[in-house]
Amino acid sequence: MKAKVNENCIGCGSCIAMCEEVFEFNDNGFAEAKDKELTDEEKEMVNNIILMCPVEAISIEEEKEEKEEKKDNN
Repeated sequence: MKAKVNENCIGCGSCIAMCEEVFEFNDNGFAEAKDKELTDEEKEMVNNIILMCPVEAISIEEEKEEKEEKKDNN
């Protein structure tokens, strides 16, 4: 699973302040998620950040492989 920041981001920096391991500012001054798999601890932190984001710009995405695995198991 990876964190994702959508186009709603206003660049407030809350997510970065709370979890520099996962988020960073891009060249335009908006937050972006680093391209990395989340650890269990980071996933828990990101779930808290999702609730704190003032513009609902943060989410967690499952990788295609994970989605296909779940689909195949059902």
